[in-house]
Parts: sequence; C-alpha cells; structure tokens
Amino acid sequence: MSGPTIVVIGDALLDVDLRGESRRSCPGTSAPVLERTTRWSRPGGAALTAGLLSEHEGVHVVLLTALGEDDAAAEIARGLGTGVRLVSPSAREHTPTKTRILAEGVTVARVDEGCDPDFEWPDDMDVRALIDRASAVLVSDYGLGTTHQGVVRAAVSEAVGRVPVVWDPHPKGAAPVEGVDLVTPNETESLLAGDGERDTPWERASRLVDRWRARAVAVTLGEEGAIWSDARGRRGRSRSWPMGVPTDTCGAGDAFAAACVAARAVGTDIQGAVEAGTSAATEFVDRGAAGAYATSPKRRGPAISLLTPSPITESARRGGGRVVATGGCFDVLHAGHVELLRRARELGDHLVVLLNDDASVRTLKGRGRPVVPEHDRAQILAALECVDTVVLFADPTPVRILERIRPDVWVKGGDYDPELLPETSVVREAGGEVLTMPLLAGRSTSGVIERIRERAGAPAL
Repeated sequence: MSGPTIVVIGDALLDVDLRGESRRSCPGTSAPVLERTTRWSRPGGAALTAGLLSEHEGVHVVLLTALGEDDAAAEIARGLGTGVRLVSPSAREHTPTKTRILAEGVTVARVDEGCDPDFEWPDDMDVRALIDRASAVLVSDYGLGTTHQGVVRAAVSEAVGRVPVVWDPHPKGAAPVEGVDLVTPNETESLLAGDGERDTPWERASRLVDRWRARAVAVTLGEEGAIWSDARGRRGRSRSWPMGVPTDTCGAGDAFAAACVAARAVGTDIQGAVEAGTSAATEFVDRGAAGAYATSPKRRGPAISLLTPSPITESARRGGGRVVATGGCFDVLHAGHVELLRRARELGDHLVVLLNDDASVRTLKGRGRPVVPEHDRAQILAALECVDTVVLFADPTPVRILERIRPDVWVKGGDYDPELLPETSVVREAGGEVLTMPLLAGRSTSGVIERIRERAGAPAL
C-alpha cells in the first residue's frame, strides 16, 4: 500500500556556507581575513523541510515553491535529489540565497540575495489541483512572500478540515488561515501573543489558538522540548532528551514541523505529533543540524519535478546544452526502454523524461494499469545514469509540458509516425526537431505483464 503524499508549500532558499581559516584581521579593523575557503550549499527553508520529510519512511513529498531561473534554483533541485517532487514556477527574479561567512566555524557575517517578498504567483499554476493529491499539507513560511499569495491561501483554506494542515509561521509572513490543524511557532515567535516573558508558554499558545482560530498550537522551546494547547482547552508537554551543548540549531524547527505533519498524516493525535516533532528536532540537532546536509562541490544528480520544468534543465539550457526529451508511461521498465533512453541521451547534453502520472496511464492503458505507481516509476527512471531529470505530468499527452520545456529534440519510438504526433507541431514551432528510434524487437510492457500473469495462472486483462 502506498504511503501518504504530503505537499509542502512555502519559501525555498539556497543556504550557502563559505568556510575558511582565519589567523589575522584586516588592518585597522577586527574583521577576520579568511583563507583556504571552501563553499558548501544545501536546500534551505521549505526545501530543507521537504528534504527532511522525505526521510520519513513511506512518505511521498511534493514541494511547491517559487524559484528564479538561475543556478541557485538548480542547486536546490540537485540537493533535493529524487526524494522530493519539485513544483517550481519561475515567479522570482532571483532564487533566495543566504550565504553565511564562517571563520573557524563561527559565523562572522551573512549575505542575503533575492529575498524580496514581492512577487506574483503565475496564473497557470493550479495550486488547488496539486493539493487535491495530498494526504496532508505543511506550510513552511520563511517570510519571503509565498503565504501572502491569494491563490495559495485560498487553496490551503479549502484543504483545511479535509486533510491535516500544519503551519510553520514566520514573523514576516502572513497569519495562518483559519482552522489549521496545528501551528508551530518557536518561543520567540510566541512572545508576540503574550505579555512579555511573564506569560507561560501555555498561556501564549492558548492566546495564539484564539488569534489564529487554529485547532492547536505547539510552541517549541529549544532544549526544553515543546508544549501545546488546543481549542478545547487541552494541553500537553513533550521533553527532549539531554545532549551536549549544540553548536548549531539551524533547521530544528523545520525538523519539528516535518515530523508533526508526517505523524498527523497517518492519524496520530496532537500529543503524539508533538512528541514525534520533539524527538525529530533533538536528533536533527544532535547529528549536526542543517550544516550536516551541506555538500561541496556542486554535484551532478537527477531530480524529479511535477508539472513544471526542472531548474536543472533550465540551467543546462542557459549553459548552452542541447536539451533532449522523451516521454511515456514506462510501466515495468524493460531493456527496450533503457536502450531508447540511452540513445536519446547521446543526442544531446541533458535528457528529460516526461512521465505520465497514474491517472493518465489509466486513461491511456485501461483497467489494471499502471502496475508500478508513479512514485516508483519516477525513482527507477531517475536512477538511470542517462537520465538527468524526470517530470511527472497529468495530461493524456505531454503537449502542455513540452510548451514549457521547449526541447531541442523530442524522441519517440519507431512505432510512431512523427507527422501524426500531437507533440510535433509544438516542438517544431519552438525550433526543435522530432526524431523516432527503432525499438528492440520483442520488448514491451504489455508482453512482460502477460508473461507474468500466465506464469502466475491469472486471467489476461
């Protein structure tokens, strides 16, 4: 049985650490001089939350966020890897990037770029349809404008009451929509609701329940764990286990919120969800917090997108790479599929596989298909060395997604006539070419399925 699908909505950013040694200061100042510098990066904000959520066994994660058309967006996609389905309309001029400058492990400065919250969500992105696929929703607000978008708020409001909605707030973000299942401010954020530090965390949580009309509020208290209060007057506490003095707690709140929504998605009550969140946050800090997820240098890696082109594909195009695309159901991957993909990749520098989602496969192939669910099919394709990105799409044909990707070459199997394909005109109008390739004889998904059914003694479909 497939696990829950959790949609994370929020502000993704690229976190960069510029690490160096310092043995002296700038003349006339106390500013350190960095030498032997190395650059490390990792997905941050909502992207970190989505990545942490993908580590929960059986959970399928979709991240909806607004990125720019730049290399920072591609780094985020690479960092997420194949564990997260990325939906990233290019709504921003630049992808938010925060660069910490560290001397001997101590942060001495931070440079923020592209963090302007003023942007407009594209009209052609159907947020409601995306959330309709969800078992739960997590809003990860970093004050960069996503939660102020009317289309986002409307879609989340419609999800409230139908599926669990957890909201991780930010002082510069918008207030949670009414009726949210659980809101997870930290202690500093909760002070906005109280009478200074004289109020207890429970009193502040209770006020926030009323202010936000939330079903429950959990306030995280760092090494003291977390407390919660709900709209029925119930309250509880979850304590973290003792550990050494943490050198970095960046991202602990993301780990807490991710574990809470994963627990709520499978029916765990608020107390159990808060306990899961506290445990996850403590373990996260204990193993090095967000800094443990940094990588250096930029690595080549596949990514899986949903409905929108991958930032990795756009980065390859900007770098002058030849983009090749092919598509299909790829249900029960066999040698014929692999040979087609390998030969397609040889035609260019970057191969995009457009993959029919489960609903469109059923429309095309009928009852009993697909045999392999979309999440698994995407993971298998992305694991092939010749595949650079996979894009899941919901239509019977890939025409709409091809209009966005604009490949230099569109490849189909030799059993198709290019002049009869609905994709041909779209590809050619964008300046691309359409090619067909001979198929390996005797290889087909239908044939594989029938042979399995025959050996199992099952009736034919």
